[in-house]
Amino acid sequence: MLRIAVLVSGGGTNLQALINAQNNGVLKSGRIVQVISSRGDAYALTRAEEAGIVSCVCTTESRVLDELKKCNAELVVLAGYMHILSPEFLKECALPIVNVHPSLIPSFCGKGFYGLKVHEAVLKSGVKVTGATVHMVNEIPDGGEILAQKAVAVEDGDTPETLQRRVMECCEWVILPRAVEALCAKLSHRVFVKPMRYPGRGIITGTTPSGRKMFAYFIMGRSASSRARVFERSGDDLIIKMTGQVADTSLILYAPVRVCGASVIVTNGDQTDTVYDSLKNGGTFESALRTREYEPDSPHYTPRISAILTPSGYTQSILKRAGKFFFEYAYTSGKGHLIHTYDHDVMRDDILPSFMGEPREVAIPEDMNTFADSLWNELDEDNKVSLYVRYYDGDSYSDKLYNKGE
Repeated sequence: MLRIAVLVSGGGTNLQALINAQNNGVLKSGRIVQVISSRGDAYALTRAEEAGIVSCVCTTESRVLDELKKCNAELVVLAGYMHILSPEFLKECALPIVNVHPSLIPSFCGKGFYGLKVHEAVLKSGVKVTGATVHMVNEIPDGGEILAQKAVAVEDGDTPETLQRRVMECCEWVILPRAVEALCAKLSHRVFVKPMRYPGRGIITGTTPSGRKMFAYFIMGRSASSRARVFERSGDDLIIKMTGQVADTSLILYAPVRVCGASVIVTNGDQTDTVYDSLKNGGTFESALRTREYEPDSPHYTPRISAILTPSGYTQSILKRAGKFFFEYAYTSGKGHLIHTYDHDVMRDDILPSFMGEPREVAIPEDMNTFADSLWNELDEDNKVSLYVRYYDGDSYSDKLYNKGE
């Protein structure tokens, strides 16, 4: 279920349409986790409060970006947001953004067409049909991909106010929730909601719709040494081998997967061995990782991410400078969780930001090849190195391995 942030500036009638859709089950593949207003007197804030949704006021784009990151938003909806987002914001945000515009794009749209101005222009032109459009947001005002449109008649005697009301009631409030739901459902089947050039290393653990356990592990690389690696099977374990000469392999050469009895350990470093040794000596996943910390690769201080699958469930962990965090899950049919080392693509500097928040819930399909091929294709072509996917059938399993360097 996608985490939605809604940006508003005024009364919030479109926000209310989304809230209603969420309450009545029309919007079921996403949920509104944050409302951000550009004005402190916007009635939309009252609507958010009455619905129990966290809200705040942000008067600058940098503040909006901060709030989107804090709430771990995965989709942004502009619902009467009276500001054109800058190209810099769109690049930094990198999230899918949806807007509803009160006309049938490409008519009466673009810079200067907003609010009553749109309906005034419609009436002045003499057209007999108008409507609303839901579209993706890009650097061109009202220029993104069209997701949905609905038309309504322009009636004799209409004023800008009466036409605005008809367009809202008959078009905007109808197509916005439906379009957001359709987009959420589509994005929910992707591992990464927003394309990422460099998520680093990642672990997915979960269960297929029929209840089969599974996991996936991928690595990426920006340097020649990081890219000079391949995955190789070693019995039930997985190891990394170098394809070239590298001076220091301490942080790039390790066993990502080790099996210990009924438990499967998956990590992004040599903490795999720490957990394995702990389990063999009667310890636990958590106690083992509490003896370790993030990687000493200043200035990034890459987090150590780890997971363990047991007969009763799975736990994921991240060790980073901000602390040591553990996330425990029961097996749930068709669902899994993704955790990766870096939070978002670097825009302003070269320091890679650590993963933030809880692991993201992802949909796990029944067919391993479908999932594996889709994930491999999602990973950035320039930076992906290797991917390993394993699906269990009781005590046996099927797996698939990808090495870009082969």
